[in-house]
Amino acid sequence: MTGVLRDPRRGDVPRTPARRGGAPNLGPRAAAGNRAALLEAAREVFGSVGTGAPLSAVAKRAGVGQGSLYRHFPDRLDLVVAVFEEQVVAVEELAATPGVELPDLLGLVTRHAVDSVGFVDLVRSGVPDGRVVAQGERVAVALGTRLAGAIAAGEVPAGTTPDDLLLAVAMVAGGLSQAGEADRVRKATRSWELLGIEVRIPPAPRTA
Repeated sequence: MTGVLRDPRRGDVPRTPARRGGAPNLGPRAAAGNRAALLEAAREVFGSVGTGAPLSAVAKRAGVGQGSLYRHFPDRLDLVVAVFEEQVVAVEELAATPGVELPDLLGLVTRHAVDSVGFVDLVRSGVPDGRVVAQGERVAVALGTRLAGAIAAGEVPAGTTPDDLLLAVAMVAGGLSQAGEADRVRKATRSWELLGIEVRIPPAPRTA
């Protein structure tokens, strides 16, 4: 029940009960912050140990309860797809950049695989889920925008299709699954050479 404080200067002032713990209710702002923290934590955890990591480890890294995790991401695949949406968008944005060629696009996809065990898991999984399939199709479309020019330049064999490129990405990613972090770029580069496909792997992004 709301009490009343008596202030001789202002009359009766309603007393608002304090929230337990003294923390303000941030409402939607807190939800957005929790979601962002979960995505960042999942990116780190999946990148280190793969998408099979315990979700409790993600929640702990994010500093939120598992209940909050499941409110935002009802199942593991929801979280996995959300984490790697950023990489898919990066490939699409690069494909839309004037002057970019297929080796640049394949290089960016390879960089994602080099940097994240989780990305390798996703590429290799072959999960028949519409969300994962849709992401793969978007990457294939992005690669396809530069395929004709790459064939004409002799950078990939004649007759190569976007689906062939996705298969090649999965093959290269599979070769990285057992490689140490320091050796992944060398192995990825050699794998593409053996496939007869030119790639330009960009440098690792700088960390703060």
